[in-house]
Amino acid sequence: MLRRTGIITTLIGLMALLLWAPAAVAATPAAPAASGCGVLASGGSAAAERAIAAACAQVDAGTWYTWGGGHGARPGATYGQVDPTDPASQHDPERLGFDCSGLVRYAYAQAAGSDILNGDASRQYYTVRAAARFTAAQGIAPLLPGDLLAYGTSADLHHIAIYLGAGKMVEAKQSGTHLMVSDVRLGGDYFGAVRVNTGAVTGHVFETWGTGVWTKTAPSVGADRVYAFPDSTTIRVECQKHAEVVTSDGYTNDAWAYLPDYKAWMTNIYIKGSAWLDGVPTCP
Repeated sequence: MLRRTGIITTLIGLMALLLWAPAAVAATPAAPAASGCGVLASGGSAAAERAIAAACAQVDAGTWYTWGGGHGARPGATYGQVDPTDPASQHDPERLGFDCSGLVRYAYAQAAGSDILNGDASRQYYTVRAAARFTAAQGIAPLLPGDLLAYGTSADLHHIAIYLGAGKMVEAKQSGTHLMVSDVRLGGDYFGAVRVNTGAVTGHVFETWGTGVWTKTAPSVGADRVYAFPDSTTIRVECQKHAEVVTSDGYTNDAWAYLPDYKAWMTNIYIKGSAWLDGVPTCP
């Protein structure tokens, strides 16, 4: 009787294990493909993991880097252009592919279901959809899969890539190469990282106008330059204050807006809306 009871108990245990096992397997992230491209750490959002999956599918397909690729009317691979500064780009017009920001644009459009990161590396890093930002000094310790790593200076961010975890990133690196998985390059001109919010945009959002409009470290024309908007750009304004009077393009105004995504100021002259922006609080 004791032996029979023991056998029954063992069978019950085995059945329980078999019933539990599929759930455990289903909860484990899929292993990266042979390219090594995939989600390599936990903690990223579901949208971030979808962005990685979209980028990695292009890596696994052997898609080319093409200068200017991915910046068509809709997100997706396009034929590139010749980069006058890079002889290796001579075949880019013959190759369907992405440049660095074109790949990021495509990956997050696939993840979000809309074209939320249209633009070059600078616009993607300074996006109003920033959920968090990280400086170069913080390294990769606070990063999660799906975060965007930017390279360059505050005035000129020339490269951007998607973090996978475990010190790896997926990127469209340079002409003459395919999209690839690389070790994260710290030091040099690594600028920092941004975590993308694919949901609703928070804060006071406006559009700029004009071309080559500089933001400043302080609300003054003579303050150091931070970043120049090449043309109309979506920005988030935290607060505004009366400061130095500015006259430009036929307008005079002493109101300046603080842009938290740039940690910089700009004259309200180049922000579409009233001279004193409606609904925006006064800076302390």
